[in-house]
Amino acid sequence: MSNFLTDEQMASLVEAIQSAEDHSTGEIRVHIDSNSEGNNAEIAFEVFKTLCKDKTAEKNAVLFHVNFEQHYLTIIGDAGIHQKVHQNFWDQLHDQITAEFAKGNYHDGLRNAILKTGFELKKHFPVSGENHNELSNEITFSK
Repeated sequence: MSNFLTDEQMASLVEAIQSAEDHSTGEIRVHIDSNSEGNNAEIAFEVFKTLCKDKTAEKNAVLFHVNFEQHYLTIIGDAGIHQKVHQNFWDQLHDQITAEFAKGNYHDGLRNAILKTGFELKKHFPVSGENHNELSNEITFSK
């Protein structure tokens, strides 16, 4: 699975996703990629299209795509997110995560980013009525 996160840490990230989604209709996905060939940005967008794009009613899914071996992180949001959340938020979040990764704090970097994303989603996509989980909270992997 991942040489950078323990099973317990991955379970903690899934719990953080669940918690972050509790008060928002937004959805958060984490994908850990270990591809060593190809364009990381293109790979990330393909993963986003498969896991997130147009798969939520409000087009408010966010993907954290991480390739630890390649030192690559991208955060991709669907169209509904881009209409409401400014790029500055994502840039700052990216900087915070990569600063933690540089210290070897992979779990903490991702967990804090997931929770901050949930807070931001709550501002723009609050729950009104039932809050269906439209996307899996499980971390996905590719080789």
